[in-house]
Amino acid sequence: MASKESEAVRRHWAKSRAAAEQDTREGDQELDDHRWAELTTEPSDVDYLSVDGREALWINPHNAATDRVLLCLHGGGYVGGSRYSHRKLFAHLAKAVGSRALVFDYPMAPAHTHPAQLDHAVDTYRWLLNQGLAPEHIVFAGDSVGGGMAITTQLRARSIGLPLPAGALPFSPAVDFEATGASYDGNRDRDAFFHRDLVRGLAYLFLGPDGSPRDPFVNPLYGDLTGLGPIYIQVGGDEVLLDDANMLAEAAEKAGVDVRLDVFPEMQHTFQMAAGRAPEADDAIQRMARWARPVLGL
Repeated sequence: MASKESEAVRRHWAKSRAAAEQDTREGDQELDDHRWAELTTEPSDVDYLSVDGREALWINPHNAATDRVLLCLHGGGYVGGSRYSHRKLFAHLAKAVGSRALVFDYPMAPAHTHPAQLDHAVDTYRWLLNQGLAPEHIVFAGDSVGGGMAITTQLRARSIGLPLPAGALPFSPAVDFEATGASYDGNRDRDAFFHRDLVRGLAYLFLGPDGSPRDPFVNPLYGDLTGLGPIYIQVGGDEVLLDDANMLAEAAEKAGVDVRLDVFPEMQHTFQMAAGRAPEADDAIQRMARWARPVLGL
């Protein structure tokens, strides 16, 4: 049974859905970053440092390894989210792993359509490499659309000759913008926020009139995952995006990638945002940390 503390995530998404429906009527597509960030407690013994010339934050847990980095890609449907909405979430993860993390902003839709977001993510990864970080000491981590970008950024980086990172931690990944998964029907009455029309609407804003949801740099299920480092996927059992995670895990396994998938029963989309508050979120963070440490060589 889901904990009482985890119900805060369900309430958050229910309120967000009501607000999104109101915003749609009024033509405003932005998500409320501040309400999102309230789900996560402030972790102790973590410092934040702005990055000169970049819309990014270094997350520095005390006594963390300085030569290992989580490159963090925030969610928000490409219309919301920021380094500020997600800094505490990724700080909990970085602290548990014992590494630094970098969380950054990327251009938002509809003002900026694909591939602006992906290009910015690749540029940030290139910048990180230019700081002297070894690719085998970097793991990509991302939630929702950031989880999808944790894979597509690798595909785009490889296509221009950049080395691949050590691995990826996508949680509640959004990859199928055609919304074809059976879980859209099976979890329709369980997911407090997402539904098929909403996802397709976000896809239109993100892709614009000329973009394709089958572009492999949009949906990695159409890409070549061969040669990618290990992937650990987490997803909530009550999400309509459950099959996005299932399909990504299946595609990675078929490509010969070392992949692990954990489904958390009764959990909502990005339930890890309740880190420090809900036991399920803390358990998920600790599982990611145990997986990431050996991948990073810690």
